[in-house]
Amino acid sequence: MDATLTSTTDMVFDDRVRVFQNFLSTRVNDVPIYEREIQRMLRSRKKRLPINIDELRRFDPRFAEGLLDTPADYFPAALKALNETVLALYNPVEMPGIDKVDEDDYYLSFVGSFGAYSVSPRTINSSYLSKMVSIEGIVTRASLVRPKIVKSVHYNERKNFFFSRSYQDQTTSFDPINTPAIYPTEDPEGNKLETEYGLCRYRDHQTITIQELPELAPPGQLPRSLDVILDDDLADSCKPGDRIQVIGIYRSLGGGLNDNGAFKVVILANSVYQLHALSTSSRVSENLTTADIDNIVRLSRKRQIFDLLSESLAPSIYGHSYIKKAILLMLLGGTSKTLDNGARLRGDINILMVGDPSTAKSQMLRFVLNTAPLAITTTGRGSSGVGLTAAVTTDKETGERRLEAGAMVLADQGIVCIDEFDKMNDIDRVAIHEVMEQQTITISKAGIHTSLNARCAVFAAANPIFGQYDTFKTPQQNIALPDSLLSRFDLLFIVTDDINDERDRRISEHVMNMHRYIPQGYSEGEPIRDKSNIRLAVGDHELEETGDKSSKVFLKYNPSLHAGVTVKTSKGETRPLVLTIPFLKKYIQYAKTKEPIMSEHAKNLIVDIYASLRNDENTKNSRTTPITARTLETLIRLATAHAKIRLSATINVKDVKIAEELLRFSLFKEVNKKSSQNSSNKSPRKKRKTNVDGAELSSEEEDDDEGVHDGREEHNILSTAQPNLQPRSPSRITRSLRSNADVVIHEDKDVENVRRGLQNLETSPTSNKENIIPVEDTTPTRSTTRGIQLTESTTLQPVEVEGAENEHFDGEISENRYQLFKRTLSVILRNDKRDQYLISELSELINGQLSQEDRFGPAESQAALHLLEIDNVVMTSENYVYPI
Repeated sequence: MDATLTSTTDMVFDDRVRVFQNFLSTRVNDVPIYEREIQRMLRSRKKRLPINIDELRRFDPRFAEGLLDTPADYFPAALKALNETVLALYNPVEMPGIDKVDEDDYYLSFVGSFGAYSVSPRTINSSYLSKMVSIEGIVTRASLVRPKIVKSVHYNERKNFFFSRSYQDQTTSFDPINTPAIYPTEDPEGNKLETEYGLCRYRDHQTITIQELPELAPPGQLPRSLDVILDDDLADSCKPGDRIQVIGIYRSLGGGLNDNGAFKVVILANSVYQLHALSTSSRVSENLTTADIDNIVRLSRKRQIFDLLSESLAPSIYGHSYIKKAILLMLLGGTSKTLDNGARLRGDINILMVGDPSTAKSQMLRFVLNTAPLAITTTGRGSSGVGLTAAVTTDKETGERRLEAGAMVLADQGIVCIDEFDKMNDIDRVAIHEVMEQQTITISKAGIHTSLNARCAVFAAANPIFGQYDTFKTPQQNIALPDSLLSRFDLLFIVTDDINDERDRRISEHVMNMHRYIPQGYSEGEPIRDKSNIRLAVGDHELEETGDKSSKVFLKYNPSLHAGVTVKTSKGETRPLVLTIPFLKKYIQYAKTKEPIMSEHAKNLIVDIYASLRNDENTKNSRTTPITARTLETLIRLATAHAKIRLSATINVKDVKIAEELLRFSLFKEVNKKSSQNSSNKSPRKKRKTNVDGAELSSEEEDDDEGVHDGREEHNILSTAQPNLQPRSPSRITRSLRSNADVVIHEDKDVENVRRGLQNLETSPTSNKENIIPVEDTTPTRSTTRGIQLTESTTLQPVEVEGAENEHFDGEISENRYQLFKRTLSVILRNDKRDQYLISELSELINGQLSQEDRFGPAESQAALHLLEIDNVVMTSENYVYPI
């Protein structure tokens, strides 16, 4: 009877093997999909074949359900079918790089929808034992990768033959009988055996611990953990801090602990996927489409782009405009540099908020946590020095010492948010000194000597020493933090709860409106439903909601949520603008790729500001932080971040002035009322004069995005000096020269000469209307027309201004040649509808449509593309051309 039962079991097993072999040989449009994947796997010397569980469910629902519900019966059959198919497809002639294909060397991984089998470390329970599940979490601990014996080979010297033995346990086999992991020393007849280690087979083995994602854990409850076993090619596929999704079999290893009937449970993984949108190993990577880039570039030309972006940060928080601007600059950051001598210049911006209770400090931290590409939160009381940096622990399995990463190491290339910063003791606070400046953590403990990267920005919030800020005491007496720590923060904001009748009424109305707000899709009194925190789809990125769709730019304005927003679309518009969070993330991601260079005028202004702050003895006791050389680097980082907002390649005077304004507000709580009054009373010409450094800003600030232009006309700078001349739109070169003339030049003679040259250039008789190409404006609210002056025989040459940067063209082009270039490009774009072209490739396509004598050279092509970009026909960036 036992033989009959065994025969029946073997027949059922063979049937399952045959079913899975048929699945692997299925064809789609006469193409063997999985057979090609197997051949590709062999050529790339990989060991794991990805199987789509949805396709298997369509092919044989019973087999797919059995694989998830009883993997002990179906998974070994699928593995055998795979290895037999690999042996059948292996061709040593076509695959010369593979010497030998051994049986049981290849594995399966799974993608697709797991439905009810998608769990988390908190929701998994005993009902999922011996089932295949999908689970996600953050890796908190990883053991060393060690070899595990699979097959040992021994030599019998007396009888001159080899003896082999296979090993299996509950982590490598579904067989309930384990093989002792002890090498045999004698054969059954008592003859001694010698182990041939070169012929033995080993397999990598690693144990990791995953913890449920902190943002998905219920508030106020401890996060739960679960051990995962990784074998062979999966070993060392993740590191502490990575957020991963694991597919595996949930098993009990037996061996009751403490005689209470409890067993150790683990997951035997067969697939590991990085959650790149949440992982520390790679920052959030938003899918930027061509439409997104076009919207970002158009929006960057807006005059109030800095205010628009900052007010879109936490619009539900009323006020704190300077702090929001600082947070925006922190999200963008400066530019990190490594010098030839090994020194590293920090690019991350550190911010500390100290103030009264109930001033939205923690809400600011929470918003950064949900907006930044990578952010980890902690509290001062709940964190120790080693918890923030790194700890040396003992491995329970091997007894060896190993490093366990802290919060700042996990937040590498991200932001770490520390609430209740003042509650940390002095010993723990000193531990982060090295991180905040050198951005490394040096460990020399228990025989471990290493240096870990902790390149993160610190955003901290603290309360004053007396619980509430005392205005009759100096900032140093209120803060009670050492200067060595305060100097490492770029900006320190004092947030006080001032009593103001009008402001208190606005805040109370705003809070009441937020409590009365009913989200879309809900009726009055209906409780807010919790969103599902579990991803049902695994490994298939096309199933994610983000996809490659372009994000909506503006959010619908709601007075209940956006009471503090003031930036409007255009002059006379009553509805303010609010950017959506997905688009804001994309804007920050795109702007962070820019690396602006410091201009000469910006450098000189930063030096003057730093010298003025250092030598001002009157403000010594009123400033919040000491003025050190780190303050100089703070100005550079803030100016760099503001230049990134404008997508500019150069840091100019305007960026430095914005950085100075933020720094002075941080140091002395100064509000630049004069500049705000001037900005509302000055003419456009005077605005440009105040904010321009060289020629670069003239083109950037003149261009506004569609639908948000304020409709103000530009007038000739010399219209008052020449009453008989009709004002007209200045040419690009004239605007460039005028901007250079507006830079502060101390010699009156130089100023007079430059203005006289500008006047001659504007009123020259050769500058007639026939040689001006009007720019077609697609913005309906725009009331001015810009022009670029081009001549048939001569070209305008920029007038050099001493001490200023001149804007220049890469080449010159006549009017007729420019029209020819434009017509040919239109034909190409009509026939070849692509999103982007290399500049060299596009030049070849255009020249291919023309005769030999009409072809364009590199200089002419650059000049034509430059004019087309001004006409808003194309956009150029990093040797690429994007049609608009």
